[in-house]
Amino acid sequence: MLNPQETPTKKLRVATTSLAGCFGCHMSFLDMDERLLDLVELVEFDRSPITDIKHCGPCDIGLIEGGVCNAENVHVLREFRANCRILIALGACAVNGGLPTLRNNLDVRDVLREVYFEQPGIASNTIPNDVELPLLLDKARPINEVVRVDYFIPGCPPSGDAIFKFLADLIYGRTPRLDYPLMRFD
Repeated sequence: MLNPQETPTKKLRVATTSLAGCFGCHMSFLDMDERLLDLVELVEFDRSPITDIKHCGPCDIGLIEGGVCNAENVHVLREFRANCRILIALGACAVNGGLPTLRNNLDVRDVLREVYFEQPGIASNTIPNDVELPLLLDKARPINEVVRVDYFIPGCPPSGDAIFKFLADLIYGRTPRLDYPLMRFD
């Protein structure tokens, strides 16, 4: 899908992050296998598991996987939106809330009380309260309920082929498009 006769106008900066979810979308990203080497020739990675950079700098493309469940997720998401020209919701959790939203029918206080006060084997009867622990939101949400999203790649997780095709389109200045065989709705 990367055409050696086609030359991108410039090397794009790409950032990725995981919010609340299973991190399966980043595993799909790695499923591009040797095409990752082709991709590295055409992009620079900012924040991502590849670089271990902790904050997003100015970028062309931001890929976000996972739902929004706590204050840290909100902070990271807003940082990405402020720094990324194009923001992509990657996978079911980012697109529609996915698995993290299964907790939305439960009261967070009731869950914490049950885990920390009623479960056998818990040494203290105290709900952890430390500045290092992010504040839980009352409900988990998809990322587009917090910031504006430019593109959505559905799937649980989307395939490495779909992610690669989408990025290749953006790198070469094409409007990204996934044909039906690359779309996943599971």
